[in-house]
Amino acid sequence: MDEDEDTKLLEFHEMGLDDRILKAISKLGWSSPTPIQERSIPLALEGKDILAQARTGSGKTGAFVIPVIQKILASKQTATQQCVKAIILTPTKELCSQAYKNVLELTSSCSREVRCVDISPQVPLPTQRPMLSEKPDIVICTPSRLLAHIQAGNINVKQSLEMIVIDEADLVFSFGYEENVKAILSHMPKIYQAFLMSATLGEDVKALKKMVLHNAVILKLNETQLPEASKLTQYHIKCNESDKFALIYALLKLRLVRGKSIFFVNNVDRCYKLRLFLEQFGIPACVLNSELPVNSRCHIVSQFNDGLYDYIIASDETLLTDPQSKKTDSDNKRERKKDKEFNVSRGLDFQHVSNVINFDFPTTVDSYIHRVGRTARGDSKGTALSFVSIKEMSRLEEVEKHLIETSGQDATVFKPYQFKMEEIEGFKYRAKDAMQAVTRVAIREARLKEIKQELLNSQKLKSHFEDNPRDLQLLRHDKNLHTVKSHEHMKHVPEYLVPQTLQKLTGKGKQRNQHSGKKRGFKPKQSKHVKRMADPLRSFQHNPITDKKKTSMKTVKKKGKS
Repeated sequence: MDEDEDTKLLEFHEMGLDDRILKAISKLGWSSPTPIQERSIPLALEGKDILAQARTGSGKTGAFVIPVIQKILASKQTATQQCVKAIILTPTKELCSQAYKNVLELTSSCSREVRCVDISPQVPLPTQRPMLSEKPDIVICTPSRLLAHIQAGNINVKQSLEMIVIDEADLVFSFGYEENVKAILSHMPKIYQAFLMSATLGEDVKALKKMVLHNAVILKLNETQLPEASKLTQYHIKCNESDKFALIYALLKLRLVRGKSIFFVNNVDRCYKLRLFLEQFGIPACVLNSELPVNSRCHIVSQFNDGLYDYIIASDETLLTDPQSKKTDSDNKRERKKDKEFNVSRGLDFQHVSNVINFDFPTTVDSYIHRVGRTARGDSKGTALSFVSIKEMSRLEEVEKHLIETSGQDATVFKPYQFKMEEIEGFKYRAKDAMQAVTRVAIREARLKEIKQELLNSQKLKSHFEDNPRDLQLLRHDKNLHTVKSHEHMKHVPEYLVPQTLQKLTGKGKQRNQHSGKKRGFKPKQSKHVKRMADPLRSFQHNPITDKKKTSMKTVKKKGKS
């Protein structure tokens, strides 16, 4: 059955939720439920099976975690023994870690009553047996991990299980979990309540629905796949493939990109190529891809959310989520070394992202939507900028056509970013020199060096940092790899490289230099009286709260150094 759109919508305090849950919601700063939460929570509390489709960042996790906790608290009043009541399945270990964190946040006022464990880490099964022997109320894991524990006799849900949640349901089959899910269902009780949460409702989700749900309510919200234009501004720059590196160098050094940003590339090699390039100009960035250990990946995302990093370079490896894609033998050999459960454009909860930059334009429409969905989440605004080469123009047109059709708007989706390429000729020369140092050997050495270091970090994360959580702050992932030579003069932008339009707006043009007789480096801070919209090289929209906080922190650090 489909849910009626005219159903009366409720606030959190009108849903009959336990005071301890309301207190946790208040701590999180959730003033009102999102549309998916408004509709799904009351239905879930009534005991209905739910298939919910809502875009990334719409609050799907809260939509299923809140009713699960509420029903467990209610059952505690009459329960005679401790047992596993709910299982939350996600397709990746990162999403398990994220869901676990969400559950801890929402049970912050009732953690003694509602216990939750995440058994997704790939450690020997006997290591996790003690955790499961205590019969936690909620178990979070991937389908394969749950099945392994069931077959090992570490968990028995035949009698006690009341609820099962499958998050990012549209990825479950594409990650190869179909047989695992079928096997798990054979070990479950005949009567249970189920939730399927998904960003799309494709054939895989329909097949999963038949396997898991019974007479489900289908919640398909009438919303666009991306935030409205008032929250998300989408730009594109048409450029040659060779100009992309000069462009990103100029945009970052001239501070035309401000705030926390994610740069998406299409493979792991491009991650390190871009990182080694930026490293030569004193621009720190960390890399996120499927080769890194899962503990390190989770730690990178956590520190990015805490404001420790400004830039993440992420590989969006669509082959890992598209089993129909044709793969060569060399592709398969490489893929064996990667974590097949990793896909950075889906599900991972990046917070306060001001900008998403498609350094390489995505290969599919879905990939574009999921990448850009990392910004403009909740009440914040964001910007998406895509570098588009001649070969990628057809993909841009395909994405724009799709977004116009699905949103029903007639206007152009992508605004041309007002950037005059001829004004950054000096940056091009520097970029060309830097690129000569980024050889295949340097990239290969960088990959090996970081993987070794992250493996070491991952071991530390498992043991030492459990006892010394403060030491986590000392572990950074954006340190220089030092596989290419870095020259000090490359880290500064001499004034003659700064476009004339910016020199005039910042008051650092030729006239001032004539009086002083000195050459001055470019200082990107603009005067307060200068309006951003007057700048022909318009800077991106960004989150003023995070930026102000981080700017002040950096200022304090710089003063301390001097």
